[in-house]
Amino acid sequence: MTAEAREQPASVVIVGAGQGGYQAAASLREHGYRGRVTLISAEDVLPYERPPLSKDYLKATGHAQGDEQLWLRPATYYVRQSIDLVGGTVTGIDTGARTVRLADGSTYDYGHLVLATGARPRTLDVPGAELRGVHTLRTAKDASALRASLAAAQYAVVVGAGFLGLEFAAAARESGCEVTVVEALDRPLARAVSARTAEHFTRLHRRAGTQLLFGRRVVALRGDRHGSVAAVELADGRRLPADLVLVAAGVTPCAELAAAARLPVGDGITVDARLFTGDPHISAIGDCAAFPQVRSGKRMRLESVQNAVGHARLVAERLTGAPRAHYEELPWFWSDQFDTTVQIAGHDDGHDTETVLGDGPDAFSVLLFRGGDLRAVESVNRPADHMAARRLLDHGTQLSPWEVAAPGFTLKGHLARLRGRSAAADRAVP
Repeated sequence: MTAEAREQPASVVIVGAGQGGYQAAASLREHGYRGRVTLISAEDVLPYERPPLSKDYLKATGHAQGDEQLWLRPATYYVRQSIDLVGGTVTGIDTGARTVRLADGSTYDYGHLVLATGARPRTLDVPGAELRGVHTLRTAKDASALRASLAAAQYAVVVGAGFLGLEFAAAARESGCEVTVVEALDRPLARAVSARTAEHFTRLHRRAGTQLLFGRRVVALRGDRHGSVAAVELADGRRLPADLVLVAAGVTPCAELAAAARLPVGDGITVDARLFTGDPHISAIGDCAAFPQVRSGKRMRLESVQNAVGHARLVAERLTGAPRAHYEELPWFWSDQFDTTVQIAGHDDGHDTETVLGDGPDAFSVLLFRGGDLRAVESVNRPADHMAARRLLDHGTQLSPWEVAAPGFTLKGHLARLRGRSAAADRAVP
């Protein structure tokens, strides 16, 4: 037995069976881990994909909650890989005894604990928030209930113009519903994309017939005599007809378990660059984890499949003795709305220069620079730009705004030239 194998924990318990939790279990087995793996899910369905829940799932007619088309793996996979999939809610962590306790009183020992607890949707703290027809969207159960409401709805109001809100708004509009999006800030996706990209999505949704109201605040939800939502009241006194309301006003990381176990918590569970919490026997991954971003040095929390999968793979590698020490993957993200796809590479933590590639209104890329360094690229209907941007950013390639402004510049061409120079330099080495 190797030194690495001797150092592996005898058992790994993973709390949370979303994309990150599933990937942690799968990657442990892929890296040859032979100890006990327990994957604890608070939902009564097999681990499944979440991105389709705000898109195709809402428009489909043949899906049911936990439908096999959403499953990450069939039930037989967990049996073959000796992954114990346990249903239940974890209510406490005993760091001294290294056990987790479930609501039914059962306990599970761990050599290492992985917290993949995710996040939960924020709700509205206004009168009427409990009315029927008011929804949040996070789980397959949420999506099933939302889809049933959408099938009968005439007027839908979306509170929040982030990616989730706009994806649902697109699906609802395509289903024939009259849709109004209410956003407290002055534009959609204000915390996620540049003003140019936000302007595009404003045009896109308005062109489809969606009403977008910016700088507005919801103060109450009004119901009918049957206890169902009937209108959304704004601070300016306006009332919007609504027989369906989706609250898409962001999420709160699920960090209560960690806090109760006296692990460091801020905006999420605080981890280091190796994704350790303050306890060497506990890691945190995915939406719940606040980690140091290698490129910017700032602590951040990302809500994306790519981030959850990357975190999970790093922890699995670390627990099985692989040499990779730190999480330094480039963030990337995508969103589909109507016939438009936006793909984002990198992380914009504050830019001072924007350069646009492409002169069409519906296909362009925005390059975001800070201090002359390329920080992120937002590509709307330009997938080749996105792939080139990921490669350039991943390798820390220098690129200046004036180079981008040169006639005929393309990201793909720039990448090809750099590769050509590198190959030539290699051939020149005696």
